[in-house]
Parts: sequence; C-alpha cells; structure tokens
Amino acid sequence: MYVVAQWVRASWTKQSRGGQQAVRRNRLPVAFALPESGAPCTHEVTMHEADGFQPQADLRAGPPSRDVVRLDLADGMLRVDLVPSSWGMPRRHRRPPAVRLAPGEWTRWHINYRFTGHRSGNWHYRLDTLNIAHGPVPVGIFLTEPRRVVDERAHLR
Repeated sequence: MYVVAQWVRASWTKQSRGGQQAVRRNRLPVAFALPESGAPCTHEVTMHEADGFQPQADLRAGPPSRDVVRLDLADGMLRVDLVPSSWGMPRRHRRPPAVRLAPGEWTRWHINYRFTGHRSGNWHYRLDTLNIAHGPVPVGIFLTEPRRVVDERAHLR
C-alpha cells in the first residue's frame, strides 16, 4: 500500500484557551512540506504549548498504525477511516464516513480532544490533523488545498 501520511498535532493547556495565546495557537499550521523520502511513510509534526509551539518532526517508514487510522485498498481506491482516541473527550458517537482516495488524491481530517491528567486532574487539549495521500506525491502537496476536508472538531469545554 503506497501511502504518504502527515500527522500535525498541537497540544495546550487552559493557559492557551483565551486571549493572545489562543490567537497564536489558532494560527498554527495544519500542514508542512514533506521531507524527501520514499513512500510509504508517516511524517509526524508535534507542537506543544510548553515549548512555545515550536514544531518537532519525526519521520517513519510505512503507513500510520492501524490503531489510529484504518486503511484498506480495494479496486485501486484507498479507504481512509480515522480512529478517534479512546482516551479523549468528547466521545464521538456519530462519525463521518470513511474517505476513498484514488491514486494521487489526498485528504485532510481534523479531530480535537480534551484529556484529563491522570495525576493532576487538570485538562489539556489536542488538535490532530491527518493529511493523507494515496500514491506518490510531491513534497509540498499538503501545503495545497485538499479536494475534501473532514472536520470532526467538537466544542471543548
């Protein structure tokens, strides 16, 4: 299966929920240029409030784990179905349908969460954006507009 995936994950606490910090957080990119590498690959970029939202990147060979994205290939089409975190709130009881991609196509999928710290009980938040393509794509593909965006962002208290 020839898949190029990019996870962009931003995490923050209540300190970034309002005012100037929220403005800064809301301007964080949801896509980056891909590093030069052969596919299939998974490029992960994380940005945390604790380090000033500086992007930290990691590149792994192969598609994303089935724990986070279900991928199936049938009749030349890639079926993409994001798997929500079982630890994050709110629960998603109604989910959008899976996306089907022809070779060369890509999509962007947003989902957000609120988590409770195990020791402190404090809430922290995360926005995950999955940019995923079927087949070989140029390194700047995710900086363009996708044909389809799935938005599962929910109101987080």
